[in-house]
Amino acid sequence: QLQLVESGGGLVQPGGSLRLSCVASGFTLDRYLIGWFRQAPGKEREGVSCISRFGGDTNYADSVKERFTISRDDAKNTTYLQMNSLKPEDTAVYYCVAVPLFRGCEVATVPFSYDYRGQGTQVTVSS
Repeated sequence: QLQLVESGGGLVQPGGSLRLSCVASGFTLDRYLIGWFRQAPGKEREGVSCISRFGGDTNYADSVKERFTISRDDAKNTTYLQMNSLKPEDTAVYYCVAVPLFRGCEVATVPFSYDYRGQGTQVTVSS
């Protein structure tokens, strides 16, 4: 079965940190770009970040720059999203996706241009 499974979400206070993980099974991530997007209740999907095939290029939405870091470990078939200095407006369900290489690492298109998507993990930032 081809799937992505996210983990690491939860409830955190403003200013806190979380590290999301996403493990692929049934296929190898090293054939894809990897992206993360989020969706808050009543809002549109928002691209958060993407990372190129070998990790040399990363891009971020302006709303998360300098706070979030995307990485990948192809030996473990896993991608990570380190989230620091979290704000209440970061509250959303976060999804990881495997994006075909020809799409390029474009954050804005991450929510709409993937081959595989995980089930999502809830991140809630609240005091």
